[in-house]
Amino acid sequence: MSGPDLDAIFAALADPTRRAIVARLARGEATVNELAAPFEISLPAISRHLKVLERAGLISRGRDAQRRPCELRAEALDEITQWAQHTREAWNERFDRLDDYLKKLQARPAKEKKRHGQSKS
Repeated sequence: MSGPDLDAIFAALADPTRRAIVARLARGEATVNELAAPFEISLPAISRHLKVLERAGLISRGRDAQRRPCELRAEALDEITQWAQHTREAWNERFDRLDDYLKKLQARPAKEKKRHGQSKS
């Protein structure tokens, strides 16, 4: 897979604080202090969370004079979306095949059902 690593992305998003940070950055860039404001944890702890998100490719940090704004990297979220869509399609195909099989079983004549050890219910 090119681009961000899904294992790293999912590991980063496993933490509720990091998910909240990603949700906040979905509204626009923010500084470390702005990101830390809603949490009752230290700035160094927020910085560690940001490093995990950055290593996973979910955010990037820039430099604007004294400001170090963080922003969400949409391409990492695209990776998740593509994976989820592919997985959903695979499961839908499996359910469709199961549905077809069950319809065939239900449509069999009663005599054939008895021959295969099934009783009519």
